[in-house]
Amino acid sequence: MVATAVLEGTEQGYVGVEPDQDWRDEVRALARWRDAVLLAHNYQVPEIQDVADHVGDSLALSRIAADSAASTIVFCGVHFMAETAKILGPGKTVLIPDERAGCSLADSIDAEQLRGWKRDHPGAVVVSYVNTTAEVKAETDICCTSSNAVEVVESIPAEAEVLFLPDQFLGAHVQRITGRANLHVWAGECHVHAGINGPELAAKAAASPDAELFIHPECGCATSALYLAGEGAVPADRVKILSTGGMLDAARGTSAGEVLVATEVGMLHQLRRAAPDVDFRAVNERASCRYMKMITPAALLRCLREGADEVDVDAATAERARGAVRRMIAIGQPGGGE
Repeated sequence: MVATAVLEGTEQGYVGVEPDQDWRDEVRALARWRDAVLLAHNYQVPEIQDVADHVGDSLALSRIAADSAASTIVFCGVHFMAETAKILGPGKTVLIPDERAGCSLADSIDAEQLRGWKRDHPGAVVVSYVNTTAEVKAETDICCTSSNAVEVVESIPAEAEVLFLPDQFLGAHVQRITGRANLHVWAGECHVHAGINGPELAAKAAASPDAELFIHPECGCATSALYLAGEGAVPADRVKILSTGGMLDAARGTSAGEVLVATEVGMLHQLRRAAPDVDFRAVNERASCRYMKMITPAALLRCLREGADEVDVDAATAERARGAVRRMIAIGQPGGGE
């Protein structure tokens, strides 16, 4: 139990909680006072996931934010996610508990770099993963998620050049599935997913021959997983390349007793809740995003008490970025974001 400070009453009616009450009680009281909905990404620490109103991937949460009747969105995730919520809900106040919570993948390309890439490939169609900044989305023709990236690329005329960014591993996955020779892939990566490598996956799979493998397509080991299946080291039907939303769906339907999971370790909490009788284990127990873990109970309380840190996107950038996201949604309802 975490002791919390009593806040003074205001004209809006918030009277605080007793100092010896749990921090979660104060979070819920403050959320009601601010007319806020609390959103938490699957990679957040369990305590944040458990206190949130909704838990999921970034795009699903942003769509919840846009549709919510709440006037304030508190996005427990990284900065580009809060930006996407603001893009889809421009009239709402969007707060992130720590504005320093960035993303190595989103930082791997900026708008100027993308404009230069476009100049080198005039007429190419730009497909950006949702894990990008608002400025990059504004330079994008259509966004995608890890669950619908193949579908998005397949919707583009076969003769058109495609610039796919920023994740090289997701891009390689799309290229492998579509066989598209005119797909150019930016050499960006998520430092956490890139660190989940093929040798450790092979070792874990060999030690647990009956386990299913849930592999996020951002992972450096995705190609290795398919190689293991191709060589017969792991039955092909046990290798599943999945978004985080896809992992949850697969978890609910699996008959396996154990599953090896290659993604950020925060995902294990939701998987274990979805299928408590299954032994979910990380391929790499060190695959923890320090940016995601910056959203602590203390940071969430500060955010709600002070109305910090607010995320804004200028109107012109938001309008252009909104078009790229909406074109993605028009292709089909994605089953999951990252």
